[in-house]
Amino acid sequence: MSKANPSQIPVVVLAGFLGSGKTTVLNHLLHHSGGTRIGAIVNDFGAIEIDAMAVAGQLGDSTVSLGNGCLCCAVDASELDVYLDKLTRPVNDMHAIDVIVIEASGIAEPQELVRMVLASENPRIVYGGLVEVVDAAEFDATREKHPEVTRHLGLADLVVVNKGDRVDAAERERVLGAVRTAAETAAVVTASYGRVDPEMLFDCRPGEERIGQLSFDDLHRHGHGEDQAHQGHLHDAYESVAFTSEVPMDPRRLMAFLDSRPEGLYRIKGYVDFGAVDPRNRYAVHAVGRFLRFYPEPWPGTGAPRLTQLVLIGAGVDIEALDRALAACTSDAPHTADEHSMWGVLRYVQDNETADL
Repeated sequence: MSKANPSQIPVVVLAGFLGSGKTTVLNHLLHHSGGTRIGAIVNDFGAIEIDAMAVAGQLGDSTVSLGNGCLCCAVDASELDVYLDKLTRPVNDMHAIDVIVIEASGIAEPQELVRMVLASENPRIVYGGLVEVVDAAEFDATREKHPEVTRHLGLADLVVVNKGDRVDAAERERVLGAVRTAAETAAVVTASYGRVDPEMLFDCRPGEERIGQLSFDDLHRHGHGEDQAHQGHLHDAYESVAFTSEVPMDPRRLMAFLDSRPEGLYRIKGYVDFGAVDPRNRYAVHAVGRFLRFYPEPWPGTGAPRLTQLVLIGAGVDIEALDRALAACTSDAPHTADEHSMWGVLRYVQDNETADL
């Protein structure tokens, strides 16, 4: 079996029509990454001011390397895979960056960029979701002029209703209602000046011990009320659930949960113990929106207890219900090695990772 790689670099597609605030959101992420190294691929004309340096216009084949570790390229979508390879190439056997954000052109088709990311043969990346940015003040006019906005929202994993400061509370709620209807199961948050908490999009570098890509301490260090107000965030509070179980998970029950995960549940990350069904491996899990992937890997030989550890992040989700649903996926009944029970899981394992299962 090839070695699983749960530390693949997430590639987040940031889309939205002209003027929605994509560049402002990206600029905010770059300035508030908390040490997370971001590679930015900008498929648009424009300017981004990063640490007092301006990256302006169409850069073509050039790459600008900044002191904070961020990389910014302006490319045509057809060159995407070339730049993904360039940005993810290891330096001294280590990733040079932690996450890649692709800022789509305001007139780009986000579905095409998502398709290209998913079709990439680069083993160092994993799809990190489609984030659609909406201008709260211009939503109706934009949708009237560009009716495809509704379709784009339906494809999104996370929708940021930006410029919430430009409308009153009643109008903001009306727009949010319309966006939620169009966005179907996507998580929806509001923001002003592009101030989106980076933790919604990617794992920020923790200050304490880390488990794989997870940062339980960091997730819960984020305040969902006062702290965000202090930072000037106006977007909806998001919820996070940290689930740990010493009892193995039943693969059929877990897949039933994952296949019907509730609206607003944006990200799932962690490790799953399937017990006697596969005693050799734990399964790293990565889910964003509708995207789901498992990575089997041998249990560490450190004598540490075998646990299921999951973090779930979303907006407008019922935390207690999620915790109950996950608890219901555990099973302490004696398992037999029933390979059929793992078929649902193995559907989401890359073929080259399943050879010895």
